[in-house]
Amino acid sequence: MDSHPFDVDAFLQRPLTARIATNGPTVRPVWFLWEDGAFWILTGPWARLLQRVRDDPAVALVVDECDPATGLVRQVIARGRAEVVPFDVPRGRRKLVRYLGPDEARWDPRFVRYLHDDPAERGTVWLRLEPASLSVRDLSYAVAH
Repeated sequence: MDSHPFDVDAFLQRPLTARIATNGPTVRPVWFLWEDGAFWILTGPWARLLQRVRDDPAVALVVDECDPATGLVRQVIARGRAEVVPFDVPRGRRKLVRYLGPDEARWDPRFVRYLHDDPAERGTVWLRLEPASLSVRDLSYAVAH
């Protein structure tokens, strides 16, 4: 990875919401996990996202933050071809813990099911996006006081 204006890995480890765009065009918010140089997005037959990616795996994904109070504006834009890969529970747990916290007893039951149901029966899979291109920009500005 090239030099970037901020620590991309640390930024992508935060529980931010990304938006993924597919052919159509459609854009939807998603939770993600950034691991091994790829974005991992949990999906399945209950969501149109899976079929859209199967029909055309070219996607774009943006993760950003904007805080007008401090002037902090940063963005990461990834483009590439998403692949559908089997769901694995350990990675699923890592992803859900970052958004919901470590105590599964406090999670909404629909999220707990991902970790305890049979992924093959439910159809749960990962969309894995290893970016062909990654644009990282710090557009922060000074706030007048």
